[in-house]
Parts: sequence; C-alpha cells; structure tokens
Amino acid sequence: MSSDEKKSKVEARSPRGFADREAGELAATGRMLDVIRSVYELYGFEALETPAFEYTDALGKFLPDQDRPNEGVFSLQDDDEQWLSLRYDLTAPLARFVAQNYDRLPKPYRSYRCGHVYRNEKPGPGRFRQFMQFDADTVGSASPAADAEICMMAAEALERLGIARGDYVIKINSRKVLDGVMEAIGVGGAENAARRLVVLRAIDKLDRLGPDGVRQLLGDGRKDESGDFTKGAGLPLPAIDTILSFSLGGQYKDGKPQFDLFGLLGKSEIGAQGAEELLEIEDLARDAGFGPDRIRIDPSVVRGLEYYTGPVFEADLTFETRDEKGNPVRFGSVGGGGRYDGLVGRFRPENTPATGFSIGVSRLFAALKLVGSPIVTARPHVGPVVVLVLDRDRVADYQRMVAQLRAVGIAAELYLGAAGMKAQMKYADRRNSPLVVIQGSDEKAKGEVQIKDLIAGARAAVAIATNEEWKAARPAQISVPESELAAEVAKALAAQREQ
Repeated sequence: MSSDEKKSKVEARSPRGFADREAGELAATGRMLDVIRSVYELYGFEALETPAFEYTDALGKFLPDQDRPNEGVFSLQDDDEQWLSLRYDLTAPLARFVAQNYDRLPKPYRSYRCGHVYRNEKPGPGRFRQFMQFDADTVGSASPAADAEICMMAAEALERLGIARGDYVIKINSRKVLDGVMEAIGVGGAENAARRLVVLRAIDKLDRLGPDGVRQLLGDGRKDESGDFTKGAGLPLPAIDTILSFSLGGQYKDGKPQFDLFGLLGKSEIGAQGAEELLEIEDLARDAGFGPDRIRIDPSVVRGLEYYTGPVFEADLTFETRDEKGNPVRFGSVGGGGRYDGLVGRFRPENTPATGFSIGVSRLFAALKLVGSPIVTARPHVGPVVVLVLDRDRVADYQRMVAQLRAVGIAAELYLGAAGMKAQMKYADRRNSPLVVIQGSDEKAKGEVQIKDLIAGARAAVAIATNEEWKAARPAQISVPESELAAEVAKALAAQREQ
C-alpha cells in the first residue's frame, strides 16, 4: 500500500466516552439483568420501553434556553424544526409516557425499564457518555409504603445477585429533612439557594473526605493534595457543628444511630414532616424483616439536588477494594433514587406523586466481578460448535451436519473462510467453541465424523510434552457414526457442563 493510500484510510477509533462490549461481557451482563428483572417482577412491576430520543422540552431541567440546547444532552433538530435529545436518564421519559397515557394506565402505575442513557459531558476514567441504567418506579402513590417497597426491592436484588448481607446497605434520607436543617442553620429561602447547594455538595463528600474535609468545605474552603482550592460555604462554627452532627447521625453503633437526628431540626415544619416519613419507611422495612444492616436512615445521603422532593435512597456497597495505588477504598454507590412528585405535573394538572430507584448497570457489574458473583464469573462465554471444511467440494455435506445440530437446539456454524485445518482450529479457539466436527475423505469413506472436545483437549495438552505423544494420545477426540452426530455432540456438551 502506498503512502497516499495509507493517508486516505480512516483511523479506526471509538468516540470518546463510548465503549465496545464483546460477547462474554454481554452474556454475563444479560444474566445479571435477568436476575434484577425477576426481582422487579416478583414485586409486581411490569416492563416498559421508551425511545432513546425525546423532545428536548420533555427532559425537564434541560429545557432549551439557547440556539442549540446541548448543555448536558446530545441534541439535534428534526425536519419540523423541533429539538430532539437523547435521553439523559430513564425517569423523564417515564414521566412523559405516564402523562401521555394517563387516562388508560392503572394508578399507581408500576413499571421497570432498562436501557442506555446519554450524557454530553466530559468523559474520564470510569465516566462514560453512554451507559446503561435499570429503573423501577411507582407513579401515583404518595404513601411512604411505596418508598419502603422500592428500598426493600433494591436490597433483595443485590442479595440475589451475590452481594452478601453486610456488604451493602440501602441508605435513606429526605430532601425535606435536608431543607429543615438548612432552615435551622439560617440558609433557608430562595436568596440562599446557591449557598445551600455548596452545603449539600459538601455533605455528599463525607464518605470521601471525612469530617475534617467536609468541615473545611462548610467553612472557608479546602485545598486538596494537588494544591487546588475549593471555596467553602462560609458558615459560622455553630452551623458547621450542626451540619456535621446531623450528617454523622447516620453512623450506627450497636444497631442504633449515635446522634438524635431529628432533635437537630428545631421548629422546621418541613423538616419534621420529612423526619416522620423517614421513620415510617424505616418501620415498614423493619416489619417486613429488613433490619438496619440492610436498610437504614443516613443523613449524609444527598441526591438529585434539583430533582427529588422527599425521601432519597442510595445503594451503597460497604466492602473494601483497592485503588490504583493499592490503598483500601470502599466501592460505594451502585444505584439510587427517591421521590419526585413534581415531574409528571410538568405535563398535566393532576398531582401525580412518584418514587423510583435506578441501578447503574456497569458499576454494579464491576462490583459483582470483585465479589466473585457466579452470575457474572462462573460461566465463561461459550461459542458455537464449529464444523470444519476439509474438502471444498463437499460444502453441502458440511452444511447438512450444521443443520442437524441446529435442528436439535445446538448452536453451530460452518467455517466460511478459505484457510486450512490448522487455521480453522485456531478460528474455533478464538470463537470459544466447545467442540469441532471434523470429516475428511477417510472419515467420509467410513461413514464417520470426528468430534474434538476443545476444552478437554486444552487441559490434556498441558500434560503432553512432545508432538509424538500428542499424536498418540489424540486427546478428547472421538470417532462416531455420521448418523449419530447430533446425539453424540449433545452428549459431549452435557459432559462439559457437568465438569
């Protein structure tokens, strides 16, 4: 190839923040999703699929306010000059669907959805612009029982996936309680909205920075290890102490919180209402057998600062892993949600309360690999049985063998390349094929086929030192009558599964 031809070739590269996923990972992810789906359906939730695109004005906080509404979302203009955006999450499309089909849907409406969402944000390590979420929501119920049920369902899903009890906790808090605390320290009201945001973001960093780091962010500010300075909220010391006491109230000792969480709320009506709702959710969970090791109140939880209206939840993995430098770190959140009573109301006049939970599929998948969950680690991806082509003028014969295998439910393929036997065997290895079927002219004359077990053969090859020994042993390779091909392949595959 000339230099000019090389220059004319397009560079093969993935878009930044987007990832390819191969068969093994897809199969393991599919098994994980099947478990989550089974739990959601056990709780009476039904499947729903919404399109990847929505009208941009349906996405809530991403209303178009400039010529191109692409802040945080990927947008394009349709031929009717209306703006469309790839969905940012799975909740805003649900709100649109419920509003559009309000009169015919049962209420409360219980649904689950799984699909990719898209963020027009700067990608980074572990931060993608396309990723999968798995949501479950109850729309049309204001009862704390709906919130409690969502939390119980999340806990049960994690356990069925292989996260041991004690290695996770579903933490609950309330935006109403947080608003009450903000009032108690004197930063309530619209005029303090920006300052409240700084305070809430500081609370959200408690797990990562610890009390001292958060104290700095609540005060004058904090300088990190690189020397970068983050301006703080500028709260007075009594207010900082109140916030830290409240936030640390989620730390349990002997099964009980170390602080009087709700004594900190003062006379805040909204805070007291939120506290009562949290206690009711906790009581409902306890009555159903979910103790504080599974579901508990934790005032350090801050989610969706402009999104949620009441209880908020977070699924937190408590086991330790190691960072890139070998330091122990907690795995952290794999999902969360809460009550969002205003979202459907953007479309309709009715008051339509709603609550839900979203699992981050990729992050949970990584966690399951870390704990060795058999759902994602026990079964490697297995490819099809490959029928080799040794005589080019007998392709029809080989195709009939493939058809016999498929007819009894065995995944099989005919080798369609132009290479010889050695390369065909290498191809079967790369396809993760469990078996290959071989029939040359000698086998055809005898009315036989050879079945080679690639998995057993690989194990045996480790113990064979020379080529002569290999030829003598012919590991895991048998001859069977051609008429018995399908039955013998099925028998060999069953033996592999037992092993």
